[in-house]
Amino acid sequence: CFDCGQDFHGAVSLALGWACWKTYLGRPETDYFRCQASSVLGNALWVARPEEALPVFEANLALIRRYWSHDEQGILAVQTNAANCLADLGRQDEAIVLRREIYARRVATL
Repeated sequence: CFDCGQDFHGAVSLALGWACWKTYLGRPETDYFRCQASSVLGNALWVARPEEALPVFEANLALIRRYWSHDEQGILAVQTNAANCLADLGRQDEAIVLRREIYARRVATL
């Protein structure tokens, strides 16, 4: 909130995520703000509807890999969100595989 500094949550967070996505949807895939809007939507969905957030994270990851493959931290951040979402959905086996990949890539970049 701009007045009190608290994070938005619940229906407001979800509405803001969708509004962000709809604002930048018309831009080309190569637009950085469109990519960030996808991430904002994924994060908003993750809290309210994790089963809907996972495909958004996967699409966002594919987009970053396609156009910003040099952005290792961005890739790792989206992978981490996807792994946490998988864990929240009870898909622990898939989450641990992804978390191990994230760990290996983080160690390799040190």
